[in-house]
Amino acid sequence: MPALTYKYLFLFSALLLFFGCTPEEAGEDKEAEAILSLPDRPNILWLVAEDLSPFIPSFGDSTIQTPNISRLAAEGICYDNFFSPSPVCAPSRAAISTGMYPTHIGANHMRTGPWYANISDEEAAKRSQFMPEGISFYEAVPPAGVKMMSEVLRGAGYYCTNNAKMDYQFRPSVMAWDESGRQAHWRNRDPNQPFFAVFNFEVTHESRIWRKAEDSLWVDPNLQVPIPPYLPDTEVGVKDVRRMYSNIREMDFQIGEVLKQLEEDGLLDSTIIFWYTDHGGPLPRHKRLLYDSGLKVPLIIRFPGKQMAQTRNDDLLSFIDLAPTTFSLAGVTSDYPLDGQAFLGPQARKEKRKYIRAAADRFDAQYDTNRAIRDKRYKYIRYYQPEKSMFLPVAYREQMAIMRELHRLRESGEITEIQAQWFRAQKPKEELFDTQSDPHEIKDLAQDPAYQAILAELSAECDRWVNSFEDTGLMPEPELIEKLWPSQKAPIVESPIAEMSNGKLTLSCPTEGASLAFRFKSADVQDEGASSWQVYTKPIDLEAGQQVEFIADRIGYKASTIATYNP
Repeated sequence: MPALTYKYLFLFSALLLFFGCTPEEAGEDKEAEAILSLPDRPNILWLVAEDLSPFIPSFGDSTIQTPNISRLAAEGICYDNFFSPSPVCAPSRAAISTGMYPTHIGANHMRTGPWYANISDEEAAKRSQFMPEGISFYEAVPPAGVKMMSEVLRGAGYYCTNNAKMDYQFRPSVMAWDESGRQAHWRNRDPNQPFFAVFNFEVTHESRIWRKAEDSLWVDPNLQVPIPPYLPDTEVGVKDVRRMYSNIREMDFQIGEVLKQLEEDGLLDSTIIFWYTDHGGPLPRHKRLLYDSGLKVPLIIRFPGKQMAQTRNDDLLSFIDLAPTTFSLAGVTSDYPLDGQAFLGPQARKEKRKYIRAAADRFDAQYDTNRAIRDKRYKYIRYYQPEKSMFLPVAYREQMAIMRELHRLRESGEITEIQAQWFRAQKPKEELFDTQSDPHEIKDLAQDPAYQAILAELSAECDRWVNSFEDTGLMPEPELIEKLWPSQKAPIVESPIAEMSNGKLTLSCPTEGASLAFRFKSADVQDEGASSWQVYTKPIDLEAGQQVEFIADRIGYKASTIATYNP
């Protein structure tokens, strides 16, 4: 890899000082270094834990120790205001992979289909029972030209791997990854090629609370754990919260194993490492709700050479910012407009984000329509269907013992006033919380005269956001499906066209926004999804008699048939 180095300036306002990640890790408070020195095409590694709020020492929770994550924090930047635009995984992953709001691309309902795996028709039918009656599987369809970020990076020469989650609300195109699966790894590339590698850690997922309930613990069996006021402080409740911390500890070990491999390969100081989680925590009133417990997540970034080590950043950041920031650090530009903005690298926006925005719509068979706006202190939530109960049962979550314990307490009359808030028969039209003085978002200030100016400001921003594009959660889902997949059928990408001139093969496709891929024909290549597909970015040089296969694809569409150029 070329040794060319560039430097760029981070512009922070006087208010945005960086401090040590924890008193133990940081030593004295200090302002961050403003200059970074990076290779022209650094390796980029994403370590993504599932279903986890900032329940770790680097973000103020010292219940357990996480030595590997704490190492990253001590050697990098901790971001204290990082948010998902959705409190559940599939819409969140759609935002991560495209840089677009889920409500902008039809990815807002959880979930649109079993796109995260190649499953049988029988399994698809089984999973369809979690869909509302009359709603069939479909895919999100972003505006023409929107690509998965990994495809953009592949087109720029990166080797892109995903290990192994793929529920994006759409099938990834054949151009998306060099490898995606349990064996996907940067080690499978040409050593001279820069990589973008994603590793997902499922041990902290909601389902592991009940699936691992009887497993041995990674923590002291008598560990004292904090119980938030909205959860039951009973033997059942404590057991599930303790399991959550045990799973975090196990995840930290798994993070350490990947870091060990990076060091064994001598790549630690040529790689930018992101560690974050895909939305808020796994427990009741975390996942699926628009409170910070469902949206706010930790983010740590470690740079080569420990640049900017032991620093903190409190800028408001969203998942939609991950794609443009990664492009910026990699020296890559996208050819389509993104909802997000880069916060690092030469493409970083000088103006800081004033608000984060989030949405919650259908979860399995339960419809609701809620939107949230948050600045650095106040959270505004709008409920479009206030006649519905605040609590909507989700069959998947009901498998958790602590959820069943909440039901038991409610039915026996033992539930506390705070716990009972979630079970109100109706919702207010809007809520307002001071997240600084009320981090659990218990005290609604929407009717308080002292906060009417803040309420009006955030309500107006909610109006502006949902009207800035066609919010796909504000239309009936059958209407959305008809818009995306007319007659409930996936649109099909038209056949690509090949033209030969002066020894170069030029490819095109009549379908607006379609991407193209090619591979040199070989008897060894039979699978149209094989990693041998190369992203088409410029005319292809051909040797005499050389045959080429090519294909066109677009997110939310069915790929074209494979065509062959045969001299």
